[in-house]
Amino acid sequence: MTIATELPANNPAAAPGPEAASTQRPAADAPITMLNPDFPFSYDHYLAHPDGLGSVPPELYGTEVAVVGAGLSGLVTAYELMKLGLRPVIYEADRIGGRLRTASFPSAPGVVADLGGMRFPVSGKAFYHYVDLLGLQTQEFPNPLAPSTSSTVIELAGQKHYASTPADLPPFFREVADAWKAAVNDGARFSEMQDAIRARDTARIKEIWNELLPLMDEQTFYGFIAASESFREAGFAHREAFGQVGFGTGGWDTDFPNSILEILRVVYTDADDQHRLIAGGAQRLPEALWQHAPSGMAHWPEGTSLASLHSGSPRGAVDRIGRDANGDLRLRERWGREASYPAVVTTCQSWLLSTRIHTEEALFPAELWTAIERSHYMQSSKTFVMVDRPFWKDTDPATGRDVLSMTLTDRLNRATYLLDDGPDKPAVILLSYTWNDDALKWLALDADQRVELMLHSLEQIYPGVDIASHIIGQPITVSWEADPNFMGAFKANLPGHYRYQQRLFTHFKQDKLPEGQRGIFLAGDDVSFTAGWAEGAVTTGLNAVWGVVNHLGGHSAAANPGPGELLDALGPISLD
Repeated sequence: MTIATELPANNPAAAPGPEAASTQRPAADAPITMLNPDFPFSYDHYLAHPDGLGSVPPELYGTEVAVVGAGLSGLVTAYELMKLGLRPVIYEADRIGGRLRTASFPSAPGVVADLGGMRFPVSGKAFYHYVDLLGLQTQEFPNPLAPSTSSTVIELAGQKHYASTPADLPPFFREVADAWKAAVNDGARFSEMQDAIRARDTARIKEIWNELLPLMDEQTFYGFIAASESFREAGFAHREAFGQVGFGTGGWDTDFPNSILEILRVVYTDADDQHRLIAGGAQRLPEALWQHAPSGMAHWPEGTSLASLHSGSPRGAVDRIGRDANGDLRLRERWGREASYPAVVTTCQSWLLSTRIHTEEALFPAELWTAIERSHYMQSSKTFVMVDRPFWKDTDPATGRDVLSMTLTDRLNRATYLLDDGPDKPAVILLSYTWNDDALKWLALDADQRVELMLHSLEQIYPGVDIASHIIGQPITVSWEADPNFMGAFKANLPGHYRYQQRLFTHFKQDKLPEGQRGIFLAGDDVSFTAGWAEGAVTTGLNAVWGVVNHLGGHSAAANPGPGELLDALGPISLD
């Protein structure tokens, strides 16, 4: 981790079923998982249960269910529906993978850059269920000061600090880390919550979180740290450095206007720590789900996969969703083909339901439309270059240090990552990874202009290091806010948005909705309480699977209750 608090590490371990609520103090090495405090349902145990996710009546085998979007959430949804004997029909406007998008450098197809999700916390157990199932290889992501990162440079206000371990940094950074640790313990009961998460003590998790919610719903991240006694005593310079350099993965000042609840969900669950990458690129996961033929499916013969059910390609972009007179939901593709379904799952970015897809207003309650429209999305940009070799591992004879390091700075680049697959192969530099205002600074520039400015900034930090002479091929860049199918990287709630998130997340349980608003389900990481994390894409997809099965007259296995059965007991509380 960076200058951050020395938060407890994750250690994989087994635990009881999803409905369990242990009251015993956990072992010191029990794992932190992404057991979300708004709904601490153990999706990993739900997935691993031998009785499976439920069943539908045999007469419904082969029934078509539409899934809009072939990102991770859509493919998890479709994959699990297929296993239950239903026939998912996937619609996709662009390419399989969504924001798990991996680009290859044209001159070296084996050298890749992850344009969206690239690092995945080991606490995301539902996500890793599929990684392990599909046999994908992972390796430690080279975050600042991570064990796999040989050196890190922090440059603030023109002052450069070189470190191989946190102990190499000046005492000032330790003071910043200590102030943050004190702030979350004093103001947000951090240690208590992590103990409860380790124990999967759902009653205790809910008790703590439900007490904090009404106190913090309308508080910003910055307001939380500025009001904390530890940061007030430390002073503004410590708050400024905390924003620039941050904790876990780098500076988080672009998150300062967001709700403190968003940040607590991340740090409670160690989502900011112990990240791994998928060898060959993150897009390999959704592509593998598309191609994989699970064994023991209901109805479908061995060898059936999502790809085979679609003759190798999803259907096209959806431009209209409405309801037929008989109650079925009708989807129209951009070029006119129409089809009707008894159930539809939309996993696309939720803004698209009112911008690029003409969705009948009557399909959702007015308050749900409000929640969709009030969603706040983060901008994000990345720019990658391929270099001839990982030259940053060369030693500067004058200093004995690496000639180039993983870099955190207050300059335009903000964060620079170094990625390689061995000493004698081409490597990749993620020259800049930025968010919100920092990302908007790059929006009007093309790839070459971005690289020129980024190299200029790095030259000020590493004078005399000729990075440009190592660059080969063309740069790869992305600005997610400019992509018409996304319009942003991910959602991050502003203060006061908890009610909106509650409506979106709980929509999958529809027993209290009128008949005309049932059968269409929302999924995707922006519907989850952990937006921006692949774990949220997986878990909301599983919620939608439960919703579809229940809507069609199926049910969960008696020994493996699903998220819908436990939503009332464990789900997000109402603040009204």
